Parts: sequence; structure tokens; C-alpha cells
Amino acid sequence: MKYQFVAKHHDKYPVGRICALLGISRSGYYAWKNRKPSQREHKNQALLDHIRRIHKMNRKAYGSPRVYAQLKKDGYTCNQKTVARMMRQDGLKGQRKYRRVVTTNSKHSFPVAPNLLNRDFYADRPNQKWVGDITYIPTAEGWLYLASVLDLFSRKVVGWEMSSYIDADLVEKALRMAFYRRQPNFGLLHHSDRGSQYASHQIRNILVANRVQVSMSGKGDCYDNAVMESFFGTLKNEWVHHQKYQTRSQARTDIFGYIEAYYRNNVK
Repeated sequence: MKYQFVAKHHDKYPVGRICALLGISRSGYYAWKNRKPSQREHKNQALLDHIRRIHKMNRKAYGSPRVYAQLKKDGYTCNQKTVARMMRQDGLKGQRKYRRVVTTNSKHSFPVAPNLLNRDFYADRPNQKWVGDITYIPTAEGWLYLASVLDLFSRKVVGWEMSSYIDADLVEKALRMAFYRRQPNFGLLHHSDRGSQYASHQIRNILVANRVQVSMSGKGDCYDNAVMESFFGTLKNEWVHHQKYQTRSQARTDIFGYIEAYYRNNVK
């Protein structure tokens, strides 16, 4: 490790000075530098190259668990602790940013549906359980709001819409895309928060007209819709937080690419 430190910093500081500070000899360092790498070192370097590639491809958002999962998916045999250690030594880590904007207004006079989903996020067939929610995207022009509908069977986004307004029209357009794409049969359950957009007569009438059971989370309980919260977290950590959108139009185009190409192709 000391020899590697010298090799990493020799272009900034004299080799002799670094060796003296670390308590090693210059001759020992040059002997280490000039010897041929072992087979194990070649293997470790190849693994590190793949780790760097995955980390860069995913906008530096992946931490060691997701990098390890991608390595396994790509056919590489390695240990998760080794991946974590190599990333730590190379200064690679998942980037996370946290900003919170309130998108749920529960202070309204619309009727609230019971929590029929009850945190049972398992579905054994498509179009059995959908979840919906709204999140926000920052741009230099102001907020862009994204409403999404996710099928719990495939964990894929089946409907979505973006707007500068956070209203029932935004939710309706996301739902209509989902109905058009999936044509669900009787028995579908739709779960959301109890915000005014989802509780509105406009949305309840659409769901009833399509013979959909309505379920809503408890007041202020994000865990009741944890799968959708997870999707929005993934979207922001892998994509949005690595951009500085100047316009809502730019954000729309970029998020469209994430949902319809990147996420759709990478979701399990």
C-alpha cells in the first residue's frame, strides 16, 4: 500500500521525500515498481477497470452493492467485500443528494379510500396491482412535476406524465397512458397517497369507470407506497441529481430517455 501511495503521488512530490515520510527506501520502491505484475495483480486490475466502467456508465451513482450486482449480471466472479474495498481505495462511491418538496396535500374535503394494499407489494400477474405517485424535478425555470404509474408485478413504469402544474390533470394523463398501454381486466387495484390530486372526483371517476379498486396510504406514511418511493429515489440518484436542467423541456427529454430506455432495460 505504501508503494502504491508513492506511485500515485510521485508527480506532485519528490519520490525520496515521500519514501522518507512513509519509512520506506527508494530502492525498495523502485524494485517494486519495476517488477512484473503477478497474475493476481493483473486480475485485480482488470476487476478495477470493470468497476470503474460500471460506475462511470451509471453517472457515478452506483455504490458497491449495485456495482457488485452489475458485475454478477455481466458474468464476473468476485466477492462483494472485495468490490467495496477496491471502490473505497479508488475513491469511488455512490452519489446521493437530498432535497424535499411537499407534493401531497391531505387537507381537502374529498373522500379517502381505505388502505387495501396494506404494504403487500407482491403481485403474481400483470395488471393486478398498480401504484401511483408524483415527484418533482428541479430546473432553472422552476419545478417540473412527474406523475408515474408502476405495475408491482414487473416493477415497470406503465404510465407517466410531466407538467409544470401539480394537479389532477397530471395524474389523469399518467393513468390514461397506463390504461391505453395495458388494457387491464377487472380486478386491478390502484394504490396512491391520499393527496388532493388522487382523491379528487376527477381521478376517482376515471378509476371507477375502469372498474379499478381504489387504495390509499395512511396519512403521511411514505412506507405504504414504498415501491414507488424507491423508483423515484433511483431516478433521482442515478439520473436527475447528475444534471443541471436549464429548461423544463430539457428535463422532459432527459427523463423520457431514462424511463423508456435506461430504466425499462435495466429493471429486473
